[in-house]
Amino acid sequence: MPLTLVIGNKNYSSWSLRAWLALQMTEAEYEEVLVPLYRPDSRHCLLSHSPTGKVPVLKCDDGTIWDSLAIAEYLAETFPEAHLWPRGEAARAFARSACAEMHSGFSALRSHLPMDLRRNQPLSEVPAEVVEDIRRICAIWSECRTRFGQDGPFLFGHASIADAFYAPVAGRLRSYAVALPADAEAYVETIYQWPAFQRWYQAALQETEIIE
Repeated sequence: MPLTLVIGNKNYSSWSLRAWLALQMTEAEYEEVLVPLYRPDSRHCLLSHSPTGKVPVLKCDDGTIWDSLAIAEYLAETFPEAHLWPRGEAARAFARSACAEMHSGFSALRSHLPMDLRRNQPLSEVPAEVVEDIRRICAIWSECRTRFGQDGPFLFGHASIADAFYAPVAGRLRSYAVALPADAEAYVETIYQWPAFQRWYQAALQETEIIE
């Protein structure tokens, strides 16, 4: 059974972007199924792929995997030659911690700055809790780059699952024109220059659906 990745709208679905980037890094062949979100039939369509009715979903010989972090871990184990996690025990532990924090945290950022890659406009006012989320994200990026990123422009030098998980945040920060420290802005530019992200981004720009 070939791999099949079920995703939502590329302009809006940050969770889908994470799994998609991780799969891109494996260079494996796969089929992509895009289910438009927030339509009357969206949940019905998604339930035909996912037990939760949410994206992303990876279908493979081992069954269905319905969580972006679980998908990333499965791909890392299935394609060890891709080195989706950084080399070195300390680096991998830090990368996993950073991904877990993104996976379950930063609710203010998610709420007030939802992903919209076609947007290019700042908020009139950024709530204090969002400012704190951004400060924490910039601190994570800085520590990753300082401790483990000397060999390249990504968080751990080479592109990894950590970059897949923080790419949607980079998209949010640029879409909402958030002022950032120089090192954080440089990392956002790294994400936007990443060929895999560019492929997703260009596809997002071609979408016409508007989700309020």
